[in-house]
Amino acid sequence: MKHLLLLISCSLIGFVSTAQKTDKHLQAEIAGLLSGFHGDIGVYVHDLKKDRVIAINADTVFPTASMVKIPILTGIMQKIEKGELTYHQPLIYKDSLLYAGEDILGSFKTNEKIELSKVVMLMLTTSDNTASLWLQSLAGGGTSINNLMDSLGLQETRVNSRTPRRENKREQYGWGQTTPREMVTFVEKIVNKEVISSAASEKMLRLMGRNYWDEEAISQIPTDVFIASKSGAVNASRNEVLFVNGKKCRYLFCICTKNNTDTSWDKNNEAWELTRKLSKLLWEHYNR
Repeated sequence: MKHLLLLISCSLIGFVSTAQKTDKHLQAEIAGLLSGFHGDIGVYVHDLKKDRVIAINADTVFPTASMVKIPILTGIMQKIEKGELTYHQPLIYKDSLLYAGEDILGSFKTNEKIELSKVVMLMLTTSDNTASLWLQSLAGGGTSINNLMDSLGLQETRVNSRTPRRENKREQYGWGQTTPREMVTFVEKIVNKEVISSAASEKMLRLMGRNYWDEEAISQIPTDVFIASKSGAVNASRNEVLFVNGKKCRYLFCICTKNNTDTSWDKNNEAWELTRKLSKLLWEHYNR
């Protein structure tokens, strides 16, 4: 029965995506913006006001980089919903949890206390990798999170790192993988209060609205607009997903890149510049 329901869910997702109409003028404009990019790129946009979409390589699988933290968050929220964790429960940090880098949590001394809620905040707001890997473990590990993604009808959105039998995928995509269409679909389910529960989805959306990394897509949108987002970046892959709730518009978009020629980390990185241009184009288009 579970497998039958999943097949029905996946079929409905396919039906909805084909039933939605493409905004052909905007699609052509975006295609022109993306042309000449030195790497592989995919974009998916859903205008919630008019139910119009733009899909360019939207079903191509890309590395998530830190966007994988949305599936990890979902795993944690499921544990909280089941009563296996509590949002404000105290945790004890251990040096063995350290993931080398510039993370805030990694600066803690062993046996220091921190609330689960603050570890979640660090994962989403500052994209703390030590916090994220700790939460991945607390959520039951990659296999448990992937089963949850499967139950949501997401066929390509997966955790690869530290997940049995996904070693080859990790070699190919890194920590996680997704498609632009699936990442937008996933966030839209959260917006529609369809993930775990209505209350859990609302909490997830609030948490995703506190992003420290606001210099790319977010920077092109006025400060009085609510945005829920998650970005991700490794050398040859830069990604971002946003839900934008403005006075005149409501839309979601995801841009994913891989095999990027420009692997620099300065503001003028080609993928980041393109992300800003795309965000600006969408905001101006939906607010004419």
